[in-house]
Amino acid sequence: MEARKDLKLSNVTMRFNGFVAVDDLNLEVKAGELRCLIGPNGAGKTTTLDIICGKAKATSGEIRLGDTVLNHLEEHEIARIGIGRKFQVPSVFRQLTVRENLLVAHSRQPGVLRNALRFRRGEDTEGLDKLAELVGLRDHLHRLAGHLSHGQTQWLEIALLLAQDPKLILMDEPTAGMTTQETRKTAELFNRLKGNRTLIVVEHDMAFVKEIAEVISVMHQGKLLAQGTVAQIERDPAVKEAYLGSGGISDA
Repeated sequence: MEARKDLKLSNVTMRFNGFVAVDDLNLEVKAGELRCLIGPNGAGKTTTLDIICGKAKATSGEIRLGDTVLNHLEEHEIARIGIGRKFQVPSVFRQLTVRENLLVAHSRQPGVLRNALRFRRGEDTEGLDKLAELVGLRDHLHRLAGHLSHGQTQWLEIALLLAQDPKLILMDEPTAGMTTQETRKTAELFNRLKGNRTLIVVEHDMAFVKEIAEVISVMHQGKLLAQGTVAQIERDPAVKEAYLGSGGISDA
């Protein structure tokens, strides 16, 4: 049985030319949990994701996934051990179909490349079809990615991450630019992923956060300001003062 791979950041600090972007951050996310990371612009949320996935290196502190310390690993090595990152701007192969995008992503898995020809012949693609169905793109498998709506493009990128079977997925503002209907469908998708994957979601849309959040971590000026359920965060006076305003989380 595979050991649990909880994520733990211990006393993590990140400095840029004297500016402290992340300040002595302690954060622990249990395996299978969906954690929302919120805070005002400049709070250090995206930098925290950068540190976890290796895009940026912490000045001090320790980042650990299960028994593996991530600090000195390169970005591609961190991806290989099961950490996937979705950035604000979708990155898909616009000239390929949805199915072809999924095949390319699936072939990036260790041990799967040797099966690429078999996949191209249309064999053993049931799993990819199920993945397309999960993200709401089953009826668009033969459509060029460049012809998808913004929301569909975001869902395709999530599917590309899932095709690589990551244990931890980092999402940076996944609903930015989406319609209300697309945002609602994205919330449904994230709720289906709970428990099967560990997810950390940076998001400004508080209505979306309330739909998906199990635990919310609030960052302010690079520090962890508060942590708890939606109800706990709504009542926290420090959060109201620093970020959400007197109306609470529902008015943010």
